[in-house]
Amino acid sequence: MRLGVFLVLSGLLATPALALTFQTPLEHVEWMVEGDRFECRLTQPVKGFGQGEFVRRAGEKPIFKLQAQEAWLSRGSATLLAGAAPWRASQGDINLGIVLVNNDGNALQASQLQAGRLLTGLLEGRGPLIRHRTGQGEALEVRLLPARFTDAYQRYLTCTAGLLPYNFEQLKQTRISFPSTDMLISESAQARLQSIVDYLKEDPTVNQIELDGHSDSWGNRLSNREISRRRALTVKQFFIAHGVPEDQIVLRFHGERYPLKPNNSAANRALNRRVNVVLSRVPEGTLSALNEIDSES
Repeated sequence: MRLGVFLVLSGLLATPALALTFQTPLEHVEWMVEGDRFECRLTQPVKGFGQGEFVRRAGEKPIFKLQAQEAWLSRGSATLLAGAAPWRASQGDINLGIVLVNNDGNALQASQLQAGRLLTGLLEGRGPLIRHRTGQGEALEVRLLPARFTDAYQRYLTCTAGLLPYNFEQLKQTRISFPSTDMLISESAQARLQSIVDYLKEDPTVNQIELDGHSDSWGNRLSNREISRRRALTVKQFFIAHGVPEDQIVLRFHGERYPLKPNNSAANRALNRRVNVVLSRVPEGTLSALNEIDSES
């Protein structure tokens, strides 16, 4: 039918009576794969409506999104199913629960669990099926077909295999703890710092690292400030040794001034001995002119 919109009678695939259904004709179904080290997308355009896509960001499980070109969807909860393909109607649909439509009425997003079940359903011959209502109260369906899915899914898996282990949101604030009173970075902390280095090599837009050194309250104020400085320097030296330009690193040291926990136990003092690492994207020409800042000066 025109623009891929079909009126489907009740009793056909358990569809609500006179539902307005968006579905790409079988001969035109296409799954597209694109991505990079940060994100992979597996997308099917839906004729006359928009598109449905699986999105997997680095360090996360995939989610499913449905995006309309216009505000077809009313606000509220839509029903998500792994719908049997029209040519395999006897297979039956699987109800995956509800998804919330955004306030603009043009998009919704399924959970990671729902997205995983949709992908499994596609491999079994079931496609994403959304049942809801238009803003005028008409029954509405949007259906993605499982046709030509297997080859595209293999390309998608190849893309996801190349994703970084973490994304920017997961790395932009990192705490490097110093459980003992020395300046040694533990193996687990080194692994975390290495993940930051690996990410920086892939994303040159992240061009500033702020290091804030802290101590516990065991010594006097002056010695604690120097200890916090040395801890921050230790982390700075790790970054420089792994290729991070020194002029992108800002170092501050605070001594005992900002404890995470009261310094009333060995466990709490260990938590307070730390360096906070903050990544940011700073416009060219506005990087900090100071590389080392005494918070008390």
